[in-house]
Formats: sequence, structure tokens, C-alpha cells
Amino acid sequence: MNKFFKLRGELNKKTETLISFGGLFIILLSWYLITSTGMVSKSILPNPLDVIKSFKVLHFDKFLLKNTLYSLKLNYLGYLEAVLIAIPLGFIIGLIPLFRALLAKYVDAIRFLPLTALTGLFILWFGISDSMKVQFLAFGIFVYLLPIVVQRVSEVNKIYVQAAQTLGGTKWQIIKHIFVPAVLSKLFDDIRVIVAISWTYIIIAELLNSTGGIGSMIFKAARQSQTDQVFALLGLIVLIGIIQDKLFKWLDKILFPHKHLNKA
Repeated sequence: MNKFFKLRGELNKKTETLISFGGLFIILLSWYLITSTGMVSKSILPNPLDVIKSFKVLHFDKFLLKNTLYSLKLNYLGYLEAVLIAIPLGFIIGLIPLFRALLAKYVDAIRFLPLTALTGLFILWFGISDSMKVQFLAFGIFVYLLPIVVQRVSEVNKIYVQAAQTLGGTKWQIIKHIFVPAVLSKLFDDIRVIVAISWTYIIIAELLNSTGGIGSMIFKAARQSQTDQVFALLGLIVLIGIIQDKLFKWLDKILFPHKHLNKA
């Protein structure tokens, strides 16, 4: 029994999986019992069976698949744009002293911008089309990702840089063979974590112009007091997040196998 309570101890994969399913069973059973006994109104917390049944209505009457694909499209377009801008800009700021002195403090400061308060500006600049939603999502991810890129550049061990310089490496060779692999291997984990944040902003973006998407569906279901559908849609977002996370971990093992040598 001691292994279950050892500080920072590890369980074998089979045991961990069984306990994980046990935890899920306890949560679902508690949820079912609370809602079945009438302790909480179904308008506040719907029965899990009603939540599962609501997927049929969402799929056939409210085009769940189409709206989910729409949200995923916006999400990935915004994410791609943010990554393509933040990574090279972060390298420039992190590597070149002039730009670091000029911009580093302001890069850190943009994290404190209340993004929800900027929706009016994005509508003014980009209208209410899908383009505005993508730009809003990209900006929301960019303000968190850029400071992380700069930080990861600064964390590269100087010993590797000095060794490359001793061997006669040019600046471009040092960037290509030292900084880029070191930064990207860590940054991939950071990007995986920030994926979760993007779902917060996609809900906001879809509310600005209800042309579709999971966020728009949640808003409409909540206004009509269809709590079971709200919970079903929230559960779908969690499921998508779990799948995305697994995909990122799989790609991480393929792109950066050296990170997982000691875990094998």
C-alpha cells in the first residue's frame, strides 16, 4: 500500500489506468445519484443519462458535426497564424540584444491585456466575418506564446553555444543546430498546454457573430435552458482536448525522440 501514497512515487501503467477508470466511475456514479435523488434541480445539473441522450438531438437537429468542424477550423487557423508569427519574432527578440532591450519588457506586458475587452476593436478592424474570429484567436494565443518563446531562447545552456563557437561555428550554424532544436523541443510542450486556452477564446469569438460553432451552440442552448445540451457540448470540448493532447504527445515522441529515451 505504501507505493500508492509515496511522495512523487510512480505506479505501473496498468495500475494507473485501472485507478483512472475507477475515478471516472466514481464521478459518474456520484453525478447520477445526486441528480436522481432530486437533491439538485435538473435545470442546474442535468442527469448524465439525459446528457448522453441530448447528443442525438444535437447531431440530427442542430448539426453538431458541422458546427464542431467549424470550431476546429477556426481554432487551428488561429493557432497556426499565432505560431508562425510568435516563433520567429520570439527568436529575434531572444537572440539579438538590441531587440531584446527594445521589446522584451513590452512582450511580457502584453500578457496582462484583457482580451475579452478587445473584441470591439477586432470587430472594428476586421468586421464580423470568420477572418475576425481567426485574428482574435491568433492574437489570444500570440500574447501568451511570444513571451514563452523568448524565455525558451534565454534558457538554452551557454555551454553548448560556447562549444559551437570554439569549433568555429558561424552565427547561423549556432542558431540552426543549437538554438532551434533546443527551443522547439521545449516549446512543443508549451504549445500543447496553450491549446487548452484557445478553446476559451473560440467560445468568445463565436458569440460575436453566431454563424455556427460549438460556442454558439452552447450560448443558444443556455438561453433556452437546455442544460443537458450545454453539458453535452462542454463534454465534447473536453473530449476534443484530450484527443488533441494525445496527438501532441504522439507527435512529440516522433519529432523529439531524445526527450523520451529515459522514459522508455
